[in-house]
Amino acid sequence: MDLSEKSRQSLLPNFLYSSSATRSLALERVVSRNPGSPAPPPSNGGASQGSFLIQAPSEPRKIALYSPAYYAACTAGGIASCGLTHTAVTPLDLVKCNMQIDPSKYKSITSGFGVLLREQGLRGFFKGWVPTLLGYSAQGACKFGFYEFFKKYYSDIAGPEFAAKYKTLIYLAGSASAEVIADVALCPMEAVKVRVQTQPGFARGLSDGFPKFVKSEGYLGLYKGLVPLWGRQIPYTMMKFASFETIVELLYKYSIPTPKDECSKTLQLGVSFAGGYIAGVFCAVVSHPADNLVSFLNNAKGATVGDAVKKLGLWGLFTRGLPLRIVMIGTLTGAQWGIYDAFKVMVGLPTTGGVAPAAAPAPEPAQLKASA
Repeated sequence: MDLSEKSRQSLLPNFLYSSSATRSLALERVVSRNPGSPAPPPSNGGASQGSFLIQAPSEPRKIALYSPAYYAACTAGGIASCGLTHTAVTPLDLVKCNMQIDPSKYKSITSGFGVLLREQGLRGFFKGWVPTLLGYSAQGACKFGFYEFFKKYYSDIAGPEFAAKYKTLIYLAGSASAEVIADVALCPMEAVKVRVQTQPGFARGLSDGFPKFVKSEGYLGLYKGLVPLWGRQIPYTMMKFASFETIVELLYKYSIPTPKDECSKTLQLGVSFAGGYIAGVFCAVVSHPADNLVSFLNNAKGATVGDAVKKLGLWGLFTRGLPLRIVMIGTLTGAQWGIYDAFKVMVGLPTTGGVAPAAAPAPEPAQLKASA
C-alpha cells in the first residue's frame, strides 16, 4: 500500500475493517474487558442490520470519471499546468516577442538575452510575468477542462463504434471547441503582456499597463488580437491534444512492453512528458505564422494583418523566431502534460491517453432476432 492509499484510510479502529471472524473475536475481547458491555451480535458473514460495523473498503475512494468533480479536477490541473509553465518560460517568451518585433536589434537568441541584460538587468527577464500568469492560468482552466468535457460530449454523440473509429477527429473537435473559449479568457492579458514586453517605457507590469492600455485603446482594444489569437491557438491546441493522444498511444503500443495499467505512475508521467514534448514541436511549426501576427498587431497601434505580412514577408512570417519557439513550446508542452497528469494522479485519476477506445461489441444473434 502506497502513501496515497494510506492517507485515504479511515481513522476508525482496525478491527472494524477486518473479516467477520476476526471482527467477532476482537469484539469478544472488548466485552471480556468490559463485563457491563452488551454481548456481540451473532456472526452472519457480514455486518448485521443496524450494526455500526462497516465493510472494509475494497479500494481507495476515487473521483468518478466524467462527474462534476472530475471536470473540476481537470480544470484545476489545467490552471497549474499552463499558468506555472508559461510563467517559468517568461524570459524565452520575452526574447522571442522582441525578435519578432525588432529583428534588427534582437538578432539571435544569445544576442537577445544580452540586450535585455544590458538594458534592463536580471529583473528585465521576467517583465510581464503577472499578466502571463493570470492570462495563461485562465486559458489553461478552459483549455483542459472543456477539452475533457467536449471529448466526452462528442464521443457520446458519435457512439462507441464511431468514437473508436474516428477518435482523432474527436480529439481535434474537442480541443478546437475548448480553445475557442480559452482564448476569450486569455486575450486581454495577452494584449497587455505583449505591449509591456515589447514597448520600452510603456509600463512596468500589469498594475500600470492594464489601465494605460485601456485608456489608449479602450476595452475593445483588449480583444483586437482575438482573431489572430484564434488563428494561432486553435491549430496549436488541435495539434497539441490530437498528436499527444496519438503519440502516447503509439508509445504504449510499440515502445513499452508492459500494458499501461501495469506501468508505474513514474513511468506513465515520463511518457506524458515525452509525448507532450514531441507534440510541442509540431505545435510550434503549425502555429508560428499566427504567433508572429499576434505579436505584431499587439505591439503596433492601428496595425492590420496586411501591414504585418507586408513588413515581415511570407518567409519571415513562417520562420522569424521559429527555432527559439520550438525549444520553448516543446519544453512548455512537455512540462504542461507532465504537470497536468501529475495532478490527475495526485487526486486519484488515471493519466491521459495511452489506451485506444474500445469499439462497440457486435450484437449477439439472439439480440438481432429479438430486434427484428
